[in-house]
Amino acid sequence: MRTREWQLAARPHGEPTPEDFRLVEQERPDPVEGQIVVRMLAMSVDPYMRGRMNAGKSYATAWEVGETMKGGAVGRVVDSRSPAVPEGSLVLADAAWRDVAVLDARHVRVLPELPGIPPSYHLGVLGMPGLTAWVGLFRLAAFREGDAVFVSGAAGAVGSLVGQFARLNGASAVIGSAGTPDKVRWLTEELGFTTAFDYHDGPVSEQLAAAAPGGIDVFFDNVGGEHLEAAIGAFKEFGRAALCGAISGYNAVEPQPGPRNMFMLVTKKLSLRGFIVGDHADMRDDFVAKVTQLVTSGDLVVRETVREGLDDAVPAFLDLLRGGNTGKMVVRLSAGEG
Repeated sequence: MRTREWQLAARPHGEPTPEDFRLVEQERPDPVEGQIVVRMLAMSVDPYMRGRMNAGKSYATAWEVGETMKGGAVGRVVDSRSPAVPEGSLVLADAAWRDVAVLDARHVRVLPELPGIPPSYHLGVLGMPGLTAWVGLFRLAAFREGDAVFVSGAAGAVGSLVGQFARLNGASAVIGSAGTPDKVRWLTEELGFTTAFDYHDGPVSEQLAAAAPGGIDVFFDNVGGEHLEAAIGAFKEFGRAALCGAISGYNAVEPQPGPRNMFMLVTKKLSLRGFIVGDHADMRDDFVAKVTQLVTSGDLVVRETVREGLDDAVPAFLDLLRGGNTGKMVVRLSAGEG
């Protein structure tokens, strides 16, 4: 049997293009003892994948040219050679961008069947983006009731959850930045952000100062660059930041300038902490239990930008890097479930 997969065709210089990828057909091997065959229901495209397209050492291993693209995927086991993962199981895996995969059973996580919750939620709100939001806000930024919180890239998979977690846990104010008027309205009208602004409308420092005249206690950064400099300027004393990403510079071909006000870290006694969510797996079980309740109760608003079919995986990824998603970007691979 044959399966289709996406491979890295070339390393991009700056913004990736469709020519940096290729869709190929491969012969699917038969499973051996300890393996399973998984028909993928949905796959994730995420900003961190841009870094894996570059040569050189980073926190995630770089893909080689000609290698299959990989990422989070949820699927249904259609054949099993492992008693630990029987046929019919719903599983989460770090898998190739393909529609059917043969995987080692020990490398997948069997997921619970949650009535009313789409399997794709395990790639977003109940998966890595959700845990990233949870870890960053509560462990890294040490959020406390009454804090004023600023979230950059607030309409994305992570930022939209950070703001809601803060609101649900007693933030005095939740401020978000986003890239379109529609996203700004979504943050304030549906997610309950206190205020939000479009970073295209003027200097971020000026818009943040107007949105939070009393300053901020916590900053969750997905963007970097101008947003980080603005947050440092807006911090109260002893402010805390969780530095999650810097998507504003992911396609840069030259080193990006740092904030010009770094000495404020000293004068304001600030704490800025970068983190990788994989280092905090000890929080996952508690996170899943609590956030599942928030989803099923309707207290948490979840939104996905869904693309259909493996053919659309690369366009979805490129659109994600341009800010074309609201909430989590997922690619549905199997109609009717996912």
